[in-house]
Amino acid sequence: MARAALYCRVSTPEQSIDPQLDALRAWAATRGHEVEVFTDEGVSGSRASRPGLDALLATVRAGKVQVVACAALDRLGRDLQHLLAVAGELRERNVELVSLREGIDLHSPMGRAMLAMLGLVAQLEKDWITDRVNAGIAAAKKRGVRCGRPPRLDGEAVKRARRMRESGQSLRHVARVLGVSRAAVATALAT
Repeated sequence: MARAALYCRVSTPEQSIDPQLDALRAWAATRGHEVEVFTDEGVSGSRASRPGLDALLATVRAGKVQVVACAALDRLGRDLQHLLAVAGELRERNVELVSLREGIDLHSPMGRAMLAMLGLVAQLEKDWITDRVNAGIAAAKKRGVRCGRPPRLDGEAVKRARRMRESGQSLRHVARVLGVSRAAVATALAT
């Protein structure tokens, strides 16, 4: 009986890994695999280092699994180079990679080519998401919308900080008196 590592990932805490996990458990049950589950919740697929994936790879390196299964390749990663590196390491260690959605056999040249093409699509989607987010931020800034964290200092605190700075007090001293970071004071005074 082969031991399978099941990997699930969602990008935001509001999403649920349950549909992925249910599909993977059903797949493993039909093949009689023992399973170990690895998850990353609220973690972007563009990050190469993720707690769940890192633990999975450590388990692979320890020779404890023969199969790694994911619901879709983009759950494993959205960065092409990282995805290919993970797939390459699995192949070198004779660990089968199964993606339920794509159904690719990585033991064949065509399967490896398909992995590269699907990895490119995942990377393209990641790049499009980044472009849309950046365009949205730029449009909001043009409309005068303040982006980023909410200001740490209210109007009265900003006035007090200005008076203190005008009287020659250091940024560090002002920050200490107001109980915020120097960066917060500098940002508030710059606006």
